Amino acid sequence: MKRSTFLILSIAGVYGAVLHAAAWSVNNFLMTGPKAYLTYSSSVAAGAHSGMEECKFQFGWERWNCPESALQLSTHNRLRSATRETSFVHAISSAGVMYTLTRNCSLGDFESCGCDDSRNGRVGGRGWVWGGCSDNVEFGERVSKLFVDALETGHDTRALINLHNNEAGRLAVKATMKRACKCHGVSGSCSVQTCWLQLAEFREIGNYLKIKYDQAHKLEMDKRRMRAGNSADSRGATAETFHHVHPTELVFLEDSPDYCTRNASLGHHGTEGRECLQTGKNLSQWEKRSCRRLCTECGLRVEERRTEVVASCNCKFHWCCTVRCEQCRQLVAKHFCARRDTAAAPPNHIKRRNKGHKR
Repeated sequence: MKRSTFLILSIAGVYGAVLHAAAWSVNNFLMTGPKAYLTYSSSVAAGAHSGMEECKFQFGWERWNCPESALQLSTHNRLRSATRETSFVHAISSAGVMYTLTRNCSLGDFESCGCDDSRNGRVGGRGWVWGGCSDNVEFGERVSKLFVDALETGHDTRALINLHNNEAGRLAVKATMKRACKCHGVSGSCSVQTCWLQLAEFREIGNYLKIKYDQAHKLEMDKRRMRAGNSADSRGATAETFHHVHPTELVFLEDSPDYCTRNASLGHHGTEGRECLQTGKNLSQWEKRSCRRLCTECGLRVEERRTEVVASCNCKFHWCCTVRCEQCRQLVAKHFCARRDTAAAPPNHIKRRNKGHKR
């Protein structure tokens, strides 16, 4: 693994810190992607990393919190799972790679592409025409597809599910694009506007895919026909199933495991020791319920710990032109999930498993 990491670092240059966090994904992209596109390897690296960072943000206060094992795109001992969570991993990783390639293209980082001006000059709507420098999502989509989809070399149902979720991630980038406009006219009258399409903030794409995750469809496959392997009957069963699924929707095949408890063989760490939120400013209702979701409902108790935090304080501006601060120490109360006393532990394991879709 170390040798692979060093190889990636030498290729990606300024993205060294990025690659350390996403070594597995980037290494596989580089090994399987067409050699002609090694020019884009650093952007692929940064995109894979931004996708996984967004995954961690979106699931930060949930039972499954996008752990490092998710970087393996759900492969374990050659047995690949296809849960609701892995559908999100594939989608957000694919979106991250496409997003970064598109952005770097528009910034002029690649000699082979630039702005998308294919519609410039056309009337787009009442009072406005296409113009300016639209982000070249077609380029980003084409190149990211060559890198990301190359990971799926099989022809089984799980490979098709992964490819479908990869595409859903790319479509999310397109679906969230914004129209930006500039006014033209005498004395700023804005009689005509020139408009172009630009990428949304990546957080918006993450929010979009999180909704798709909550609404993901479980595929009900004909197991008798699927046992036929790579036969025409098996492929027919798969095609029939996907025929009813919209390309923008996430799909999964298997129910999620119990993320409350640790399962070393599957790479799940459980929620014991996880931090949760009870107090704080501007917390959402979802964040306020994190202690109940991570601790209480998983048979754990909430433990308060006092932690010393060092932060800058009493900052003053000095002419010209520096800001000098003091280092202040304060005790902050944080809350964590801890194991109950054996005698006091409630028998709620069965209740937890029957509560349905919980992250």
